[in-house]
Amino acid sequence: MSMYRQMWLAIILSTLLALMGGLLASTLNARSYLSEQLNAKNTDNATALALALSQQNADSVMIELTVSALFDSGHYELIRVVDPLGQTIVEKVTPGRAQSVPDWFTQLLPLYASPGQARISSGWNQLGTLTLISNSRFAYEALWKSVLQLVAALALAGLVGGVLAATVLGRLREPLQRVINQANAISDRRFVLIDVPNVPELRQLAMAMNGTVTRLKNMFAEEAQRLEVLRLAANYDTLTGLANRTFFLVQLLDSLDSEEAEGGTLLLMRIARFSALSKRLGSSVVDGLLKTVGETLQHQALQSQAVAARIGDSDFALLLPAQVNAREVAKKLLASLIEISAPLTAGDPAAYIGLGKLTRGQDMPSLMAQVSSALIAAEAQGANAVREASPEAAAQGGPETAPLIKLALEQNRARLLSLPVTDMQGKLLHRECTMELMLGSATDWEPARHLMQAAEASQLTPWMDLQAIRLAQEKLASEPHLPGLSISLSALSISAEQHYVKLLDQICKSPGLAGRLWLEVAESAAVKHIDSFRAFGVSVRQAGSHAGLKHFGRHFNQADAVHDLGLDFLKVDSSFVRGLQYSADNQIFLKSLALAAHKMGMQVLAEGLIDRAELAALDAAGFDGVAGPAVKDAA
Repeated sequence: MSMYRQMWLAIILSTLLALMGGLLASTLNARSYLSEQLNAKNTDNATALALALSQQNADSVMIELTVSALFDSGHYELIRVVDPLGQTIVEKVTPGRAQSVPDWFTQLLPLYASPGQARISSGWNQLGTLTLISNSRFAYEALWKSVLQLVAALALAGLVGGVLAATVLGRLREPLQRVINQANAISDRRFVLIDVPNVPELRQLAMAMNGTVTRLKNMFAEEAQRLEVLRLAANYDTLTGLANRTFFLVQLLDSLDSEEAEGGTLLLMRIARFSALSKRLGSSVVDGLLKTVGETLQHQALQSQAVAARIGDSDFALLLPAQVNAREVAKKLLASLIEISAPLTAGDPAAYIGLGKLTRGQDMPSLMAQVSSALIAAEAQGANAVREASPEAAAQGGPETAPLIKLALEQNRARLLSLPVTDMQGKLLHRECTMELMLGSATDWEPARHLMQAAEASQLTPWMDLQAIRLAQEKLASEPHLPGLSISLSALSISAEQHYVKLLDQICKSPGLAGRLWLEVAESAAVKHIDSFRAFGVSVRQAGSHAGLKHFGRHFNQADAVHDLGLDFLKVDSSFVRGLQYSADNQIFLKSLALAAHKMGMQVLAEGLIDRAELAALDAAGFDGVAGPAVKDAA
């Protein structure tokens, strides 16, 4: 029973006890008073009647007539006259029942009154003894009426007291509920502050809870800052703040080999005559130039959701996603580099840029050789230039693709493929799902990731996510021994309430399957829509499913917000996993990350595992599970 109900029960019981006690005391006092009045009346009436008969020197006939006349007035239950020899001269008896008073009331509260007695005499001769009992119905009626009035008055008082109690409890319940919600949020790994109430006891409680939350937030923020320092030291250039060569090449290799690879463009940039500039201007001036170039590239990377890196003393790289116009970006960057270098170059060339398109499965050395050749060709021109390694390919998924996607979803021409995610001992945790569609009259299945550009342009991704959840629920229902399925959701599905409400409604249609659904969102999408993702994560966990991030670590400078999202799991990006056994810095970073995530109650999984050596390094780092090409289905 809740504390609020217990307080109400205590108030009701105490009020009832007080009212019943007051009613009982008042009723007993009234009964005692009426009993005494009946005693007095019996005695007085008996004495008065005996005196009247004695003065009249009445004989037996007169006594009988007088008694009968008095008895007929209806105020007496018994009048009896007995002569000195014990013979009854006259006796009149009638029941004293009050018609308007319930029988149970008279039985529960009887009135005890002694009969009035007096002697009748004539001179010195005794004529008889008179016994008189007054009718008690009037007393019972008065007592009954008094009790009814008391009940009404006490009920009104109880009602007023109940209203006042409800008001007071309502004022107490609101701040108490805030504290309860805060405690529930902490259990859900969300740390929120609440307003401090005016009630002294609750004020102290709220201040203590807020203090605890603040300390937890500060602790996780400090942990995130420490992890950020480790990540930067392991994967980023200390001078420019851009990714270092090793980290960039891993990202590039992932863009070529990953199942989710969507293509893109590689840009290589070189500062012209860097050695001559260093000798002529000195290291401090050149370092300032490199920092400015790094800031320019980082700004462009944020705008384009790209990866920028310094891969040599004067060489930089930019990995652009497929949907970005790479040639326009290259021209814009070249213009910026010319402007930055103008005060130092004295009219000489400032920079050269080479670019080339990525295709999934392409060999990375050959790609680097092609783009490097384009860079060398631009440098050979002797002036600021941009050269492309090959003609720019047409964008995948033109406008005619969107109607085909919509038709395939309407006709349920979709299916799920899945890959295992296991713990460090090889036990299946869940399976990662990807969706395939059969477009138009085609007979081959097309991976949905190849259609994302057209789907996002037509805002069809929430519909695709909804279909994926339906298919996952069907698979879970048909395979009850399957631990779970994970579905990757698009940014549009979590960025607007009207989209994720439909997803939640679909989840709630099969509550028995909700606990086996793992819903994940790319870290870049979550960071971009952090408030919407926070609300989405809370709703998903309330529905009974798991919520998490995939590709975690690419935007780690936002990691201080992770502790407030109430997540169940993190899937660390493969760029941190690739070659982990050779990177002591990344091993320290991932071990610290796993420790911090475990403190927040989250599982930590790794993406892109390719060999047993990486698995051993992840196991030593404290990871809970892995996914990737090297992960096989459990026997």
